[in-house]
Amino acid sequence: MSEHIFKLPDLGEGTVESEIGEWFIKVGEFVEEETVIGTMLTDKAAVELASPVSGTVVKLAGEPGDIVAVGAALVTFETSAKGSDPFSAVQRGQTPFLEKGSDPVPAPEPLPHVAADIEPHTRVVTSPAVRRRAKEAGIDLSLVPGTGAGGRIQRKDFDNYLKSRATGTSIARPAAPSTVVKEIKIIGLRRIIAERMTKSKTEIPHYAYVEEIDITELEALRKHLNNRKSDPATRLTLLPFLGLALMRALREFPQCNSTYDKDRNMLLQHEAVHLGVATQTPDGLKVPVVKHAEMKDIDDLAAEIRRVTQAARDNSAKKSELTGGTITITSLGKLGGIASTPVINMPEVGIIGVNRAAERPMVFNGQIAVRLMMNLSSSFDHRFVDGYDAAAMIQRIKEMLEHPATIFLP
Repeated sequence: MSEHIFKLPDLGEGTVESEIGEWFIKVGEFVEEETVIGTMLTDKAAVELASPVSGTVVKLAGEPGDIVAVGAALVTFETSAKGSDPFSAVQRGQTPFLEKGSDPVPAPEPLPHVAADIEPHTRVVTSPAVRRRAKEAGIDLSLVPGTGAGGRIQRKDFDNYLKSRATGTSIARPAAPSTVVKEIKIIGLRRIIAERMTKSKTEIPHYAYVEEIDITELEALRKHLNNRKSDPATRLTLLPFLGLALMRALREFPQCNSTYDKDRNMLLQHEAVHLGVATQTPDGLKVPVVKHAEMKDIDDLAAEIRRVTQAARDNSAKKSELTGGTITITSLGKLGGIASTPVINMPEVGIIGVNRAAERPMVFNGQIAVRLMMNLSSSFDHRFVDGYDAAAMIQRIKEMLEHPATIFLP
């Protein structure tokens, strides 16, 4: 007998530890060399790991959500164990003929009565390894019932579906659990969000300031500019206008375009504006960054906001596009509500939130008129931004948005 300990390798980007995302193996299972055994989660991605040897799994380092240090034991294998042939592997729920390093065998065509029993998903949640296996086998993942959290398709679900196709039997979606309590382990991006939000609210004394803005003229300008665009994909939202106004205001209030280096107890005041755009994604809240936003005109800024937010949603954003912000804007669109108290994105010292725009009767030029009104909700780090300066900067933004021509003046 011989034992092989697979230690967690360096996953790059200076990581010293990583979080277990998902196991594709279990204790007692025989795996071939180069088989994908699971995923490890870094701050930015899920990294698949392959087995360095063929052998039987003796011990796993922990459960999904547990933290493992680089260089620590991840999986222990007994390398003297012998594997079974592919047919017995299928009976055990394994599919070695679909794994990396083996010759792929085309999956059989789906049986009509199998697909008829299954209602397709509207959104498939699974691991990259399962997606790759499905692509190789030509299988539509929306037909595979998932038993994981939120309907996530786990490896065993995919294996069961393959067996049902091979044998011609139908499988039903799992019944809803009888208990009314659902335990969800906080892992991956959700864990990182929770830690950072807690740290921001406990370490930063937030100063909140809300102001209402008459954007009737701004909306008229926005519609006028959009009517001149032939491509609907290039049409402007309110965010690039707010971004331009914010950058002009920051010239007068540079202390708001700063980051706090806690280790050195140093406030770093930036000349460049690296504009963070809080973005809701299927994985949770991310803040992609438009670098050197102060150098862009309205169309360039709008295009870059669209690009980085889409990259955040489809997980194609680079690490450099998700870090390095100096101030953030956030918007919930139609769900923006009347007012909000946005949480500062550390180590920044300010964040500007856009609330819902709605027509309201207002006194305008001595008359009651229907005007399009919108609130800006802002938060600032009160250690470094005085309340007066925060309010004055928001008032400067209000002035420009209510008289939008001034945004474009030299």
